[in-house]
Amino acid sequence: MKIKTFKVERWMNEYEDDAVYNLGETCVDSITIKELLQLCGEDVAGYMTKLADTRLSYSHIFGSPEFLNGVASLYQDLKPEQVIPTHGAIGANNQVITTLIGPDDNMVSVMPTYQQHYSIPESIGADVRILQLKLEDDYLPDLDVLRSLVDENTKMITINNPNNPTGSWIPVDQMQEIIEIARGVDAYVLCDEVYRGIAEDESYMESIVDLYDKGISVGSMSKVFSMAGLRMGWIATKDPDVLHLCHERRDYDTISCGVIDDKLASLALANKEKIFARNRAILNKNRAILDQWVAETPEVRYLKPVAGTTALVYYDKDMPSYDLCVRLIKEKGVLFTPGECFEMEGAVRIGYAYDSKTLREGLEKFTEFLREL
Repeated sequence: MKIKTFKVERWMNEYEDDAVYNLGETCVDSITIKELLQLCGEDVAGYMTKLADTRLSYSHIFGSPEFLNGVASLYQDLKPEQVIPTHGAIGANNQVITTLIGPDDNMVSVMPTYQQHYSIPESIGADVRILQLKLEDDYLPDLDVLRSLVDENTKMITINNPNNPTGSWIPVDQMQEIIEIARGVDAYVLCDEVYRGIAEDESYMESIVDLYDKGISVGSMSKVFSMAGLRMGWIATKDPDVLHLCHERRDYDTISCGVIDDKLASLALANKEKIFARNRAILNKNRAILDQWVAETPEVRYLKPVAGTTALVYYDKDMPSYDLCVRLIKEKGVLFTPGECFEMEGAVRIGYAYDSKTLREGLEKFTEFLREL
């Protein structure tokens, strides 16, 4: 199998350790185990003593009841048995696509998005049709274009909601239209929802599995739960065939997730509102900092993100984004992600959910850099 280089992951692997101002990070400011326990009202010493007695066996092959119930609580009317634990959302996306897509299928993927959604099916030999998201459309899918891309051989439409890297959020009425297009050709809708969960106004954010019987949601503990180090993700769907087929595939590439990871994730899910309150405060504060910086910096422009943790920011210099980002980290210590990693040139992805001091100082350094150019 030949597969393209995973641009965003290669970039992060090469440069993240060099960052003084890490604005490439896409998780809400990562939580420590101690902070998690305190936030959840646990006695730290007592919990850790109890954890030390945990047998490091395979434990619950299909996920503990606590974890499955916790994930199910993130959706409307989802049963615990309709959740499949995976090694992060990256494992979930890979499982769904490699399980359901074959070389005779075609599928539609939005762009920009996480590269898995188009490079994995391409490597399988599937016909991947790109639905380009545009700034002038607020990075929302053009439904007429989507209709023109699907046919009777379309197996799946894959979207990313909230979108990485733009921070856009597809409203429910438009989601319903996407579902009707998918239903018309009997296609699945895979929705990468790793940034779903924290709305500015504390309202519930509808999932694809709330709306469509052939909807498949992918989520994880990484982004809005601030726990990427657990490597816990999941597939959620009400489609019995997808559940069966993914369980069959899972025997080959997962077996089970880590028992310690499961325990800590279960604790976090049982206390999700406390974590969401912490992280909502971080996101709202930092989103305002980013928006003020854009307003005061004529060299850049963007569409203000309404969800998630990232923004796609365009700059006014005639320089490829990869070259700009290499110079930026070497000269100023600021890590962004080149837009080129998302096939979006002339822009950079900024992760704004780290600590506010780092965000302010990193943005100031970027302003310096642009003006020195």
